[in-house]
Parts: sequence; C-alpha cells; structure tokens
Amino acid sequence: MKLNFIWHMHQPDYRDKNGIMQMPWVFLHAIKDYYDMPWILSLHQNAKATFNITPTLMEQLQLYYENPQKWDKFLALWIKEPLELDEKEKDWLIKICKTSQFKTMVKPFKRYKELYVKGEFSDSELRDLETVFILSWCGNYLRQKNSVVKQLIQKERAYTQEDKKLLFQTLSSFIATIFDFYRELYLKGQISIWTTPYYHPILPLLIDMQNAKRANPSTNIPENYISLQDDAKEHIDRAKKSFYNLFGFEAKGFWPAEGAVDVKSAELFKNSGIEFIATDEAILYKSLQKNEKSLIYNIYNYNGVNILFRDHYLSDLIGFEYKYKSAEDAYEHFVKQLENIEKSDSQSVVSVILDGENAWEFYPNNGFDFLNKLYAKLEALPWCELTRVDNIAKTGDKLDYLAPGSWINGTFDTWVREKQKSKAWELLFLTKRFYLQYKDELSDEVKNSIENIFLKAESSDWYWWFGSDHYTEYAQEFDKLFREHLIDIFDLMQKPAPSELFLPIIENRSFADFWIRPKSFISPLIDGKKDSFFEWLDAGSIDESKLFSTMSKSDLPVKKIFYGEDKEKLYFSFEGDFDKLCKNGMIKVVIEPVNKKFTLALNEGKVQKDGIDIEIYCDSILELSLVKADLNAKKIFIRFELTKEDKIIQVLPSFGELEIILNDDYSRNWYI
Repeated sequence: MKLNFIWHMHQPDYRDKNGIMQMPWVFLHAIKDYYDMPWILSLHQNAKATFNITPTLMEQLQLYYENPQKWDKFLALWIKEPLELDEKEKDWLIKICKTSQFKTMVKPFKRYKELYVKGEFSDSELRDLETVFILSWCGNYLRQKNSVVKQLIQKERAYTQEDKKLLFQTLSSFIATIFDFYRELYLKGQISIWTTPYYHPILPLLIDMQNAKRANPSTNIPENYISLQDDAKEHIDRAKKSFYNLFGFEAKGFWPAEGAVDVKSAELFKNSGIEFIATDEAILYKSLQKNEKSLIYNIYNYNGVNILFRDHYLSDLIGFEYKYKSAEDAYEHFVKQLENIEKSDSQSVVSVILDGENAWEFYPNNGFDFLNKLYAKLEALPWCELTRVDNIAKTGDKLDYLAPGSWINGTFDTWVREKQKSKAWELLFLTKRFYLQYKDELSDEVKNSIENIFLKAESSDWYWWFGSDHYTEYAQEFDKLFREHLIDIFDLMQKPAPSELFLPIIENRSFADFWIRPKSFISPLIDGKKDSFFEWLDAGSIDESKLFSTMSKSDLPVKKIFYGEDKEKLYFSFEGDFDKLCKNGMIKVVIEPVNKKFTLALNEGKVQKDGIDIEIYCDSILELSLVKADLNAKKIFIRFELTKEDKIIQVLPSFGELEIILNDDYSRNWYI
C-alpha cells in the first residue's frame, strides 16, 4: 500500500486596496502551523508527504519578513503601547485576542485564562492579553526550540513593551525561514510541493456557471452570468509563475481550489503542463457511475492529466473527529482502517487530503502528539509506504469522463446555491460587464490593476461565507472587503459605483441562528418516535444542517438536535436519517467534568451505564434520557459520537461540546 498525505495550506487574500491585511490569520498560522507541519514530518526519516501551498498564502507570508506591522492591521495596533490606542482600536484588538480556542489554547496559560473572561482591561492587563494571545499561537517548534518564546512563556505575566517588541522581532525572523525549510525538504526528496490556481477560485464556475446545475440539477444559479474562462486560465498561469519565483522549480501538481473540477478545467491544467491534480472520491463515483469504495484506491488519467481521489472518510477523521480522542486511540483507529484497505488490495494508493492548518488548534498540543505518533507508527509498518506524489507512477488507469463537482458533496452548492451567494456572483458579473464596456478607454496600467482585482474577487473564500451554511464572527469584514474590491474597480475606471455595492450582502447573524437555548422544562416520552409536536416545543435546539465547519457535509445523518430537562432527567432528541442506523448503530456519550464515558446501542432501551440510569430508543428519530441525580453536577459539557461498524459517522454537536446548566433558570431564554 502507498499512503499519500496532501496537506493543503491556504489563507484567503486579506489585503485591501492599499495592500494592508485586514485580519491576522496568515501571521498566526505561520507561527503555529506552516513550519510545524513539515517539521513534524521531518522527525521521521522514512515519512513522506505532499504540501499544497496556495499563492495567496505565499505572497502574504512574505510580507512578514520585514516591518510586518506595515502590512498587517492587527500587528500595527498590537505593537503599540495600549495607551496609544483609541477605544475602537482597543475593542477590535481585544476581539481578536479572544479568538483562541479556550480548551486547547487559552486554558494551558494561567494568565490568559484569567484575562479571557474579563470585559475591561487596564493598560498592563491589555499588554498581558496581547502577549499571551500571541504565545498561545506559537507552535511546538517555537515552544521547544526558541529561547525567546520559552522565556516569555515561563514569565507568565507582567509583560513589558520591550517583551512585546522582542517577541515581534523573533517571530518575524522565524517566519522568514519557513519556505526555505520546505525547499530543503523537497531537495532531500522528503516532500512534494504543489500549488493552487492563483486566488483560490472555483474554476468550473468561472468557466461555465451551468456546471453548478450539472453537479446538482436543483441548484439555483445567478442570472445573467458570463463565462470567465480567460480569467480561469490566468489564475493557473499566475500560480505557476508565483510558485517558480518562490521555490525555483516548476510545480508538477495542483490541488484545484476546493477540489473543484470539470472537463474544461482539466484541459486547462493539461495545456499548462500540470501532471497531477486531485479531488474527492464523490467525483470519481459520479464519473464512473459506480459507488464502490475500492475504486478510489488508484490513480486515474483523464485526457492526459493524472488524478488522485481523496478518501473522504479517512481525511475527515483527521480533520474533524480525532480531536476528541487521545493520540493513541486516534492513530490506532486510523491504522485499523488502513489495515482493512490493505487486506482487500495490497497495491492500493490511498490519498488523504485535508487542510494543513485549521484542525490543529482543536487538538491538544496543537496536534503534535497525534501526528508524531501517527508518522512513527506508519513508517514502521512493513506493508505501508508513506509516499509523496512525485514518487507515484505518472500514468494511471484511463478515465473516460470527469464529472463536475467539488470535495463537498460532489457539488458546488457551498459557493453558489443560496440567495446571498448568487447576489455576490451577480455583483461580480455586473462589474465585469461594465468593465468590458469601457475597457478600450483605459490605460494598460489601469487595466492591469483592474484585472488583478477581478481575480481577487473570484476567490472561493468570499462565496463560502455568504449564505446561511457557514458562520464566522468576521462575516461583516469579509463582506465589506469583497464589495470594496468591486468598488475599487469603478474608482479606477473613474465611474460611479452602483448603489448595490454599498449595501451589505450578509445580514447580521449570530450563533443564535443555529443554536436556540431551552425556554422551559420539558418531559417528553422516550420511545424513538415523534409522538407530539408539543413535547419538544420548549426544548433547546441545534440546527446541524446550518452549522459552520471547515468542510460542511450534507450527507451526515443528524440534521437537528433537541435537548432539555425536567426535575429528574435530561432529554435529547436527534432528527435526521436513521433508517440504516437504528438496528446496528452505536452512540458514544462523553460527559465532563464528571468524567462519564459510555457507549450505547441505539435501541438498547432501559439500561445503566457508568452509574447512570438511561433510556435510549431509535425509530423515526433517536431519543435519549439520563437521570440528573446520577451526574452529581451543576453544569456539564456533553458530546456524542455516532458510529457504525467501528466507523465514526458524526460527532455532535459539530462545534465540540454542548454546555448544559442543570436546573437552569430559563427566564433569560424567553422571547416575545
């Protein structure tokens, strides 16, 4: 068996028209992930992998080499003395400094934990908050190897402005070594390096918006769309040039943004000399009109381009599920899945493809323990070869047709289906048509500037955050930056921008759109059936079908969770598709801080587990009750893992843990 990891490293282009990054995520992931990921691999001599680095990440990362405060709005404020900031600047700075994951990043720092819950800060407290925030983002390499980072972590509190400046200079110097390290590992033959079309666009949608309907006939698409095929080619050409300028060699492979492919985009890759691309297994099933898992463990050749198809399940285990397990349990489970594949076909080529940065802040120790032990285990297996794409045979089995789609459910719905997404596309097309009318009147310099802005506005990242399917606290900032790009085009043409561009696309939303708290006690009958509309009427609810995730999936069984309590019991109801789960599905329940963990069959009935009296029944829905007295706690954090045949199907709630205050006063959740 050959096992090929492809770690996708990407950040959207956060730069405004002045080149200033409006959000600090490139910097933060640089000190936490972009060096750590290849470094952990390098600790294992026989381990190999492929890293896909996007041009928008390459360009922005290089801005931090010298005077990073010049190019980053957050760092420009962070480096100042707190007394130099006005209230608006302080509020925004504090908002960013409270974005670290509490359990894995805040809690390990005593001072950070103290400050995290505060609403107002003295200048010295704000200085401490700023410093521990950055330290919480420092990765394992910095914590283990960098004397300045180690010293400041040990200091714990009472940081000075000089401490901040020293940390600032240290991290800037460190970031400047990242791409040299990738190049070094490439020259050693330990990694392959790929890239992505320039601004991370959905090429099939640029080429022909009808691809959205070909992938899913029920999808709504924007009216009055136009083909942007020339732009699609330009994204590929610019990416190739950017990659060569940075690394000094040609990229042999491209990960199409969001794994989005179709016949014409594959042809563009071929004509550009690209040897490899990759996408999701769902595309292979559509292309072959067969849904057999074993088919994906191969390399295919479509019209001269070799294609790897990602194992959706294995990739998502690392991306979403293993953060809840110990490192040992996680890597043992992963290896067991590989053993099952190897037994059926020892010549399998298994591709595990996922984000290389976003998952790790949810893992203990930023994922170091899991990845380090996983690589060690895998390189010791006699039947498993950790490889890189450049080592794989260049001619795969012939594929006669390549279906359009992406790595999310094999469709493009995440970027085009909803009203807000269509609105964004329509504004893009409107601006493009306007530009084409006046293009001949403009100088070459202005045309070049405008065409670059169009490429920016075609990034998949904008359309991801529009609509109801994903949520971020920074949605308004993304919306504003997107519309400002289009306004800038009109300014460069010296034409008045349409009023629509000054109106927000995203309506004000909050977490409450997805999560409603209980309003009163409930006492439903636990029998796995919808007995009455009223029995769950005052329950809390979590709409999993709308909740955000890094890669959302509509094929998960549970779409909605209801929960509540009366004086004696806690109640949970899970709605969705249970036809195939009720008979042989299992659910693992983890309750903290009381340290209760147990696994139940979905139709186990009345049972006692870990000292708790339980009822669980599954029919049209799954219902579960727990006796509260057995928990002996005032507040709990609970999560559920649905499994079938030793495979994790879904972790609930998808945002991690559900906090429940037992015997709550529900008056604060009432509304009129």
